[in-house]
Amino acid sequence: MKIVMLGAPGAGKGTQAIKISEKYNIPHISTGDIFRSNIKQGTELGTEAKKYMDQGLLVPDELVVALVADRITKEDCKDGFVLDGFPRTIPQAEALDKELEKIEEKIDFAIEVDVKDENIIKRMAGRRACVDCGATYHIEYAPTKVEGICDQCGGKLILRDDDKPETVQKRLQVYHEQTRPLIEYYNGHNILKTVDGAIGIEDVFNNIVEILGA
Repeated sequence: MKIVMLGAPGAGKGTQAIKISEKYNIPHISTGDIFRSNIKQGTELGTEAKKYMDQGLLVPDELVVALVADRITKEDCKDGFVLDGFPRTIPQAEALDKELEKIEEKIDFAIEVDVKDENIIKRMAGRRACVDCGATYHIEYAPTKVEGICDQCGGKLILRDDDKPETVQKRLQVYHEQTRPLIEYYNGHNILKTVDGAIGIEDVFNNIVEILGA
């Protein structure tokens, strides 16, 4: 089962991707996590990606396509995977399809988690990330046991630059211009499914499971 998660930044597609990964025992592949790991390690890729992420811009195709193409050919992806944060543009989607064709595979489902912009801005302003391990929380929906302290490693929590309202607004603008067209792309391939992301997390997940099959 090969799945692409779609939706605006902060719509909750990452949360749902993790839940899908756990239920169906397939890898959750997040380019965001890969980038953050590289940024923390100070790699050349991480430094380059950070320049774009801090401005709320998309990381260029050449920095991500080869990385994802290599990842989906790993042994743990033989039964499927769930992609979170990729593809973000039509050219990336086309590149992904070509890579899958090489191994005689294709995307089975493109799932859109749909949330209005104003709800996303409010939601992301409450997000907090650990400066040490990268774990994310929300001051309202998923708070830590101790305010400002990571449950996993005890690190300090911060509001990331790309979660600040002014940056989120810019990210949403970029999303509508460059990523939103993927909805029509996958609809044209007859694999698009849309769920309401404004309802409870478990309710969203139950709707996705109904689409994918138990």
